[in-house]
Amino acid sequence: MSRRKRTPRSVPDHYSRRARAENYPARSVYKLEEIQKRHRVIKPGDAVLDLGCYPGSWLLFVSGLVGRRGKVVGIDKKPVTKPMPPNVTALEGDVNTADRDFLLEILGRADVVISDMAPDTTGNKFTDAARSFHLAVAAFNLAVAVLKPGGNFVCKLFSGEDFKNFTDMVKKNFSRCKVFKPESCRSESRETYVIGFSKKENTNVGSQ
Repeated sequence: MSRRKRTPRSVPDHYSRRARAENYPARSVYKLEEIQKRHRVIKPGDAVLDLGCYPGSWLLFVSGLVGRRGKVVGIDKKPVTKPMPPNVTALEGDVNTADRDFLLEILGRADVVISDMAPDTTGNKFTDAARSFHLAVAAFNLAVAVLKPGGNFVCKLFSGEDFKNFTDMVKKNFSRCKVFKPESCRSESRETYVIGFSKKENTNVGSQ
């Protein structure tokens, strides 16, 4: 009987073991933790929208950051089954077709929008980067629709030929833009996080 070869992604690392020990469903929580430590994008009392929130690690982490006065709403095609604190609402749905009026009704104008969405990868770096770009644009469009002026935006994006197009969109609509790759990203990963600080009063949606 042959043994299934373990890929680097399937081998538990320090962050995976730490996530289990700290009761987080995924190691991705430490990417947001690094972003928060370096850039302080989320404050106590904030209203935060989490796009691509499954399996719930970012929801749990942000819940602690915003505290009881804050509110966190997440959206994902997959249902979040992990029990959540009272200040968290996890919705099942597609970011591309999300009802913005409904989001504004239950969350109000968001202080922060975060997105850890990633496409189903094919192994072709050009295809994967293009799919990641389309997800990032969807996240951006929803962010500029629901963020209050001065709000912050965090979005995962694979490096590729559209990377500059996306950062240019963020720079045009936010006062500052930073590109950050957390140390907790896997070494083989091409993911990077684009951060927009302080949304401008007049913003424009991107195009796909």
